[in-house]
Amino acid sequence: MSALSCFVPSLTTTLPFRNSTHTTTFSSNVRNGNFSLYGPSRHSLRLQGNAVPFFDISPPPIDHDLLESMKSEGAKSLEDGSVETFGNDDLALNTAYEGVVVADLTHFGRIRVTGNDRIQFLHNQSTANFESYSEGEGCDTVFVNPTARTIDIVHAWIMKNSIVLILSPITCRRITEMLNKYVFMTDKVKIHDITSETCLFNLIGPRSDQVMEDLNLGDLVGQPYGMHRHYSVNGMPITVGVGTVLSLEGYSLLLSPPAADTIWKTFVNLGAIPIGTSAWERLRVLQGRPYPGKELTSDYNVLEAGLWRAVSLNKGCYKGQETISRLVTYDGVKQRLWGIRLSGPADPGTPIIVNGKKVGNLTSYAVGRNESEHVGLGYIKKRDCLAGDKVNVGEVVGEVAEVPFLRPFPSSKGT
Repeated sequence: MSALSCFVPSLTTTLPFRNSTHTTTFSSNVRNGNFSLYGPSRHSLRLQGNAVPFFDISPPPIDHDLLESMKSEGAKSLEDGSVETFGNDDLALNTAYEGVVVADLTHFGRIRVTGNDRIQFLHNQSTANFESYSEGEGCDTVFVNPTARTIDIVHAWIMKNSIVLILSPITCRRITEMLNKYVFMTDKVKIHDITSETCLFNLIGPRSDQVMEDLNLGDLVGQPYGMHRHYSVNGMPITVGVGTVLSLEGYSLLLSPPAADTIWKTFVNLGAIPIGTSAWERLRVLQGRPYPGKELTSDYNVLEAGLWRAVSLNKGCYKGQETISRLVTYDGVKQRLWGIRLSGPADPGTPIIVNGKKVGNLTSYAVGRNESEHVGLGYIKKRDCLAGDKVNVGEVVGEVAEVPFLRPFPSSKGT
């Protein structure tokens, strides 16, 4: 039985898509495990489950301009090709909590690691226990320097012939160069930066499961974080994984550029609201996802950053392990990352004060879900604050709060 067919009771299902000028229909052929999107717009989408055993980077010429499609949705682009806003930031931010949004994260970095030694290599170079994962699974891992100071938290997919790493835009080049530096002549490992050869979308929000069901991809609903499967769209590969870089309810999609325009329009037709980088940054702070250059710097180690779930404490030697082991053994983590509810705007870098004493620094600030809500992230000394405690951030009053991304999370294997 096809992986796409087991959740659909009939051979063919037809659903109407709302459109201002016409109705587009969605037809699912369960017997063949594929679906087609068709209508007067003549955009066709055919997705076949398990059609490809791994993500093969060999995209044909791009026939569709994704940015042009986004501009029709009100997109305002930046120099790096990302979309700053669709003119709907407040709506998109609230929809991320109440419905479903689609984010184009193609400006994020993507690295493909191949070769027979790839698992052992990444096992030694980052904090996750890669040896405990199997094909089709995924995890978060952290790249650190030898003293366990954070470079970036990275999402990894373990595939048949490779491991794909999804990382922040500003660290991709650094991590690519760092990994190449540690590949020795005897290592059967190749490092490929595939950012320009692929696109990356995130579906975020509680209704993302329904979108997957509507596309007959319900076999991924309820699967563990990082689980992913491969499909084919008009003969082009696409990988769909459980979870997003914000660890919200949602899914990540790695795809060839020629498929991006059609996939994007499909999600919008299914009711997903586009979200730009401006609203995404506000969502990042609300979720508490640490970011390079802000919360992830040479000033803070991986445990202070609260990334315990991405760290294996039981595996063999890896970069930064000695420092991490000492921190755990001797209770050496003296500060931690918190969310802070603020009474007004505050600049990153502003000291956090308790009883007239500096106890930390604000690292990020954003407007929350409306203009009257202000939120931030900051490192605070452990002995000085707990959730619910009041602090001063410059002239602004704050309340220390837990954030979703750093709350207890399904543990990495081998921890």
